[in-house]
Amino acid sequence: MAVAERTPLLELRSVSKRFGAVQALTDVDFEVFAAEVVGLVGDNGAGKSTLVKAISGIHPIDAGEFWFGGRTVSVRGPNDATSLGISTVYQDLALCENLDVVANLYLGREDAAPRGAGPLSILNELSMERRAIEVLRGLSVKIPHVRTQVASLSGGQRQAVAVARSVMWDARVVLLDEPTAALGVAQTHQVLDLIRRLREQGLGVVVISHNLADVFEVCDRIIVLRLGRRVGTFDVRGVSQEQVVAAITGAEFAGEVAGAAESGTEVVQ
Repeated sequence: MAVAERTPLLELRSVSKRFGAVQALTDVDFEVFAAEVVGLVGDNGAGKSTLVKAISGIHPIDAGEFWFGGRTVSVRGPNDATSLGISTVYQDLALCENLDVVANLYLGREDAAPRGAGPLSILNELSMERRAIEVLRGLSVKIPHVRTQVASLSGGQRQAVAVARSVMWDARVVLLDEPTAALGVAQTHQVLDLIRRLREQGLGVVVISHNLADVFEVCDRIIVLRLGRRVGTFDVRGVSQEQVVAAITGAEFAGEVAGAAESGTEVVQ
């Protein structure tokens, strides 16, 4: 019986991007489905950051098509990506350490009510706090209190707050840039569990990471970029780390790559 093809939640078709004389991306296809975690891997200079910034609207594409929810869309800036439901959590997290968790979750989107006839307004602190607790509880995020300053949180807790901020505004696709970098074992486990919960909630998740152990731990598929091109697509259930490294570096492990091809894994060399 033929299995009906699913429609990707986010899809890029034959996308290219150039910066002066540097061709950063060449005819790159990329897709992520709802309730799927995709690992985006590649060596330094492979084009991962450029692809992520193209998806998030920071670097508008030069050529190719951008599809979202089964239709073509135009993403010419970050606001376009955000309005579609695409959220990016960069490695620096962009949190304000001197503010508490609630203030960080609502930063720039504060729930405020007009005060009198003038331009001043007052924040709906109780409403914001309740919503913050609801979102964090839904993601099983454990922090001392929503009024704790971010400066007092661990690295894993800060990552969780940044992810929670991305999903509380109706995100459908979340891009995570090196989410476990510089974290200890326990904190890494906490973040990987959080990624699984995003998948359980039906989001499409893209994890950009150099840590293949973490990628294999949490991802469903792995897409490899090398020198601005997509050179491999792997199902984590039928591939080894050595095969992925071979695609990343361009090393010719012919037997392993052939084995991946026989199992239905796409490998382009």
